Amino acid sequence: MNEDRPSFLSPELVMALSVLAASTGAIFIRFAQQEAPSLVIAAYRLGLGCLLLAPFALSRSRGEISRLTRQQWLLALLSGVFLALHFASWITSLEYTTVASSVVLVSMSPLIVALLSTFLLHEPLAAMTWVGLPLALLGSFIVAIGDQLSIGVSGIAIAPFTQVLQHGALLGNVLAFLGAVFVAGYLILGRKLRASLSLLTYAFIVFGSAAVVLLVMVLFAGESLVGYSGTTYLWFLALGLIPQIFGHASFNWALRYLPASFVSIALLGEPVGASLFAYVLLKETPSLLEIGGGVLILLGIYLASRRRAKSALQQSP
Repeated sequence: MNEDRPSFLSPELVMALSVLAASTGAIFIRFAQQEAPSLVIAAYRLGLGCLLLAPFALSRSRGEISRLTRQQWLLALLSGVFLALHFASWITSLEYTTVASSVVLVSMSPLIVALLSTFLLHEPLAAMTWVGLPLALLGSFIVAIGDQLSIGVSGIAIAPFTQVLQHGALLGNVLAFLGAVFVAGYLILGRKLRASLSLLTYAFIVFGSAAVVLLVMVLFAGESLVGYSGTTYLWFLALGLIPQIFGHASFNWALRYLPASFVSIALLGEPVGASLFAYVLLKETPSLLEIGGGVLILLGIYLASRRRAKSALQQSP
């Protein structure tokens, strides 16, 4: 995937299509989960994504790959580990909770990146992040235990703590949030690597190392990579091609040409799109509390990301 921009290709169109493609991921996963374990789905998604990139990477980026330093290899492999943990936890979350809850919780990664960047990279935290963060955290709490909350004339009541812990949706919501934490680590490492690597080289190595990590996890879990129906393998292929390549890889290409403010807003389309797909295709209707919590999360991310994007644009030459 060459980063040279063809004259006929609009970055805005690529961005819109990549968000739409990424929104299909949770739906394909749900269909595949009817037969395949979550770790197997994750391994196939990253493995097929790497294989689809391999012909381009080996023909166009062989020289760049051969010149990688030891530090670049270590950072790329570590980035792959974080990406593997992200998909393992997030895909597993979809076994227990709704698509809407899962995708809005995992979308909190920009806020986690902002916090980690403050402590690890000593980057100042923008003022609006302090506004967006509590809103998103409140929203995540509402989404996480929304099924155990009830609103009546006497106010808001929550189920006993032991009952909350036993509720399967809580596990799924926690796993989705962990997915956001792991992808934040992947993004921070990726930001450092992408300063010196082309998208094709970066994606090929990181997808490949993540696939290897997930294959090891599948083996340790005693799961099988074979023996599924043809339909399930088609869902695996769709995951590797549409959300992984057309979604996330194309999104990273568009980042090179678009203002940060536009990107920060466009990213919010993925959880919205996934929730709409789930409503239409899976007949999943989120509760009012889920919708309210999701709106708070997206609003918090928007406020924090928009402010950070403006600061970045003002500081750029």
